[in-house]
Amino acid sequence: MGNGVWVFIENDSGAVADIGFELLGKGRELADRLGSELACFIIGHKISDAAHELIAYGADKVYVADDSQLARYLTLPYARIAVDLIKKFRPGILLIGATSTGRDLAPRIASHLRTGLTADCTDLQIGEYKFGKKTWNEILLQIRPAFGGNVIATIVTPETRPQMATVREGVFKKHAADSSRRGQVVQLNPVLTEQDMILKIVEHVKAEKRVNLKSAKIIVSGGMGVGSKENFGIIHELAGVLNGQVGASRAAVDAGYIGREHQVGQTGTTVRPNLYLACGISGAIQHRAGIQESNRIVAINTDPHAPIFSIAQYGIIGDLNQVIPKIIKAYKNKD
Repeated sequence: MGNGVWVFIENDSGAVADIGFELLGKGRELADRLGSELACFIIGHKISDAAHELIAYGADKVYVADDSQLARYLTLPYARIAVDLIKKFRPGILLIGATSTGRDLAPRIASHLRTGLTADCTDLQIGEYKFGKKTWNEILLQIRPAFGGNVIATIVTPETRPQMATVREGVFKKHAADSSRRGQVVQLNPVLTEQDMILKIVEHVKAEKRVNLKSAKIIVSGGMGVGSKENFGIIHELAGVLNGQVGASRAAVDAGYIGREHQVGQTGTTVRPNLYLACGISGAIQHRAGIQESNRIVAINTDPHAPIFSIAQYGIIGDLNQVIPKIIKAYKNKD
């Protein structure tokens, strides 16, 4: 199986990104299932203090590559450090966040190591795989929607290591930290060559996130059933009344009804709000996968057979243009 489960820890100016903690939580589950070690590696500058925090979140061993030239992500040095580390210690599994950084780094690592990579997984399990007369035990089952969300595919990498997968933010839950945990911190001494640093960051611009679906307690989402960009006004109005965020299905985003930053689902943002209102959303597999851990799901749809009703605790069969104004009126008059 290889030498344990590894996680790449992304950071921003020394602060660990949430996706790192989420992957450590899942990595801990996989490592415990295998009876193996959970290790992680972090690359950057002034990041040594983060190592003990990563141990508290489940890591047994943390590899730290700290250098002032690595303060911002650069493809070439980050990829070389990662590849050298993996070649030396030969982990069985490597998990990376499906962020802009992870999507750049992961395929380069996989290409260098001649191994497989499954992107945007919605679940990871340890199981058995059979092909012909051969059986592989305790292999990583990499699960994700495929063919436009019409099927759920289980992908395996039986012959090469590490078995690599990327995972979007919010797919796995961040576990609670345990400050009593003990682990090992290994300081690396990266030697950066002129070739590694051939590219220079001229300017770093950080834009404020206008939509925060991941931490929203209430989300009101619209789908193709809303009908048009103009009609999305009623979704915004309901979200405003409930003090929630506005979400959307992929179909509504692709149709130009609303911006992509509002997209909810496996191909957008995976969410866990206290209340999720799905308005005019039929409920494709990738959308259901991204909202299924919501505490309460309320679906409004004219089609009583819409798949969204299969995971909704409450279903309203009707025209959202008639139902939503009544909800807004009732909420405003509740006092």
